[in-house]
Amino acid sequence: MNVTFIFFIGLIVAFVGVIPPGLLNMTAAKISLKEGHVRGVLFSVGVCVIVIFQTYIAAIFARYLSKHPEVIDILQRVAFVIFVLITIYFLFVAKSQPKSQLKPKIKSKHSRFFQGMFLSSINMFPIPYQAYMTITLASVGWLAFDKISIASYVSGTAMGTFVMLYMYIFFFDRIKEKKFTSQKSMNYVIGGITGIISIVTLINIIKEL
Repeated sequence: MNVTFIFFIGLIVAFVGVIPPGLLNMTAAKISLKEGHVRGVLFSVGVCVIVIFQTYIAAIFARYLSKHPEVIDILQRVAFVIFVLITIYFLFVAKSQPKSQLKPKIKSKHSRFFQGMFLSSINMFPIPYQAYMTITLASVGWLAFDKISIASYVSGTAMGTFVMLYMYIFFFDRIKEKKFTSQKSMNYVIGGITGIISIVTLINIIKEL
């Protein structure tokens, strides 16, 4: 398996996963706008450090699942329920509320790096997302679970995440006034994505019955 190909597959998968406006990419953009480009980049690097560990854990988990298909069936049903609940929450329950936030004084650039690590570590979505994607890629023969392939894929995901975060930093001045960046619109985007995932998961469950 060509490691360069695997690297770019990981880059594309991570790139797509970070496209929807969310906590990490919007925070990176806002930090860059308010405190400077360097701080936004440092925040993004901190995010990517955690992404490396999250993707590695996901790949190891996916390797285990590939050897135990019965576990995949159970997790698929659990995931369906979770995605349905998330969809209902973001489409019908979550409200857009103005938040008055205290702006702490940042004395060190490195604090933004560690903030990126912290926010990325509490964002657990990449683990199930990457586990699902690695299983899918392995099933079509695009990814193997040997050490070199996993290392190449993990490196690609870190780079893909950084590229998308940097794009948010670079283009934030142009998109910050757009309607889709409002909290309400972001809720609809997230709810729509999880709704589509719920439908696809339900179809797969029905096919396997």
